[in-house]
Amino acid sequence: MKYLSTRGDATPRGFSEILLEGLAPDGGLYLPAHYPKVDAATLSRWRGLAYAELAFEILSLYIDDIPAADLKRLVEKTYTREVFGSDAIVPLKRLEDGVYLEALSNGPTLAFKDMAMQLLGHLFEYELARRGQTLNILGATSGDTGSAAEYAMRGKHGVNVFMLSPHGRMSPFQQAQMFSLQDPNIHNIAVEGVFDDCQDIVKAVSNDLDFKRRWKIGTVNSINWARLLAQVVYYFAGYFQATKTNAERVSFAVPSGNFGNICAGHVARMMGLPIHRLVLATNENNVLDEFFRTGTYRVRGSAETHETSSPSMDISKASNFERFVFDLLGRDARRTKQLFHDEIAKKGAFSVTPAEFARIA
Repeated sequence: MKYLSTRGDATPRGFSEILLEGLAPDGGLYLPAHYPKVDAATLSRWRGLAYAELAFEILSLYIDDIPAADLKRLVEKTYTREVFGSDAIVPLKRLEDGVYLEALSNGPTLAFKDMAMQLLGHLFEYELARRGQTLNILGATSGDTGSAAEYAMRGKHGVNVFMLSPHGRMSPFQQAQMFSLQDPNIHNIAVEGVFDDCQDIVKAVSNDLDFKRRWKIGTVNSINWARLLAQVVYYFAGYFQATKTNAERVSFAVPSGNFGNICAGHVARMMGLPIHRLVLATNENNVLDEFFRTGTYRVRGSAETHETSSPSMDISKASNFERFVFDLLGRDARRTKQLFHDEIAKKGAFSVTPAEFARIA
């Protein structure tokens, strides 16, 4: 499996290479050259697998430059009862007929980001040891990404974490989780502003290739494909728990700020998981809601970003949204770059055409 950029850089790269890179050299986001298709027979075979076994099967479709035995060991080391509190890892709770809650918050920091970040910590340590290298991770958080990343990377060999967060705009619980860590490889940096200001710094550094490569800087934000890939697994796991046969379809309602979680659902559906609808929920920072109602994506400045009771969703620039739009546009990298680079830079907004908007299922 090779990976390409949403903005046109078609240099073929393997998973292990993009694992350590973050953004592509042209400022785009990495996606696989194609989504592996999962047929009914494969779904039936996967239905009875334990979570770690299912994760290995799905990840193996996208990772072919890590020996299978090593990948299996890393996955089994990640998804355990000791780390996530149950053998199901993401147990499903019935709320009423036809409505279920998938528990994604049973990891060390009680955030769904643990589902991917715990694996990412093991992948980073493994790949860096294999290459004899070190990595300085620069991240941005409004709370959950930072704490999940720091708990996943603390004590990992060859990894240093520098986490940017908006001063005074995180939940006290998540701030305490992050700032109380004393591990020598964990560094917290408070930024005067909102999450998007922190994310802008991360993207600016990622776009400076010489600086990034000289200081060996990587990222754990959901712009890193490895994180999003790990999240694809729990859509399959949730589907299998909620259904008895592959003839059934389900819908997932997903709170979303940075479009990472629900983008993983999009990938699962592109692979062939029988998903009826992906329902995106936002708070007052409704940039994504506006797009899906109007076809216009308009980023907000710091002054327009509301401080709410759900700070992890107080985001007005959805970093992963570019991946979805790239697929929506038929993987037209030129058009994607025009929208996300040219029009956003000049006007702070873009609108897709009625024909492009009509492709949204």
